Amino acid sequence: MSDLTDFSKLCVHTITTKPWSVEEAMDHYAAAGIGGITVWRQWLEGRDIEKTGQQSRERNLEIVSLCRGGFFPASDQFGLDAAIEDNRLAIREAAALGAPMIVLVCGAVPGQPLEESRKQIADGIAAVLPLAEEHGIKLAIEPLHPMYADDRSAINTMDSANAVCDLLDHPLVGIAADVYHIWWDPDLEAQIRLTGEKNRLFAFHLCDWMTPTTDLLNDRGLMGEGCIDLKGIRAMVEATGFDGFNEVEVFSERWWARDQNEFLDEIKRAYLEHC
Repeated sequence: MSDLTDFSKLCVHTITTKPWSVEEAMDHYAAAGIGGITVWRQWLEGRDIEKTGQQSRERNLEIVSLCRGGFFPASDQFGLDAAIEDNRLAIREAAALGAPMIVLVCGAVPGQPLEESRKQIADGIAAVLPLAEEHGIKLAIEPLHPMYADDRSAINTMDSANAVCDLLDHPLVGIAADVYHIWWDPDLEAQIRLTGEKNRLFAFHLCDWMTPTTDLLNDRGLMGEGCIDLKGIRAMVEATGFDGFNEVEVFSERWWARDQNEFLDEIKRAYLEHC
């Protein structure tokens, strides 16, 4: 397991410290010795994206990824075309920012068969791959917990994400493994091992599962607050040879209401103690 005496491999998502602007996040992450940042697209609105990327590099803060693309499925051709254009825009934004990867939350349509949504997801990724190739941007499919299968993602396990990767068979298409979504899977270790063997484990996201969970989106726990075997899953990931960033992605009304500097200190403590 990699050295945990510093935070050079710790990355924080801007959504985690939601009250901060991207400039504030960059300043505070860098001052805290954190090595990486994943920027959510809404933090770039109204900004010179190239300048934002330069500001991050000036702080020695590595841009790990841009979040998020995806939401490919739709009930009509207009929606399908709009999703593809938005993902092409995300690729151009990632290139301008200097982000090497986009995380894909793949989408679903309530009432539409999951098989059809999965086909639309694969077709949508295929449609944007030429532009991703042009800019050298990786596309990381993030399987989401089955509770989101109705409207947020028809890709709900590492196995289903690997199936799309197998279908597309492209080195720029891989997987972002988020413990919040995959911790429960009895096939998790085998799927993580397979993902590593096929060189498609692109990202690893950390948080925790609260018991009880009071909100299916905005009540994630900080590492150590919940029931996920974080050290065990991290060991599975690192056994593949993965040496990328450990990305903290916490959606939490509780933590967003707190002083964000204190929260950042808690992130660092939790990372050392529980991951």
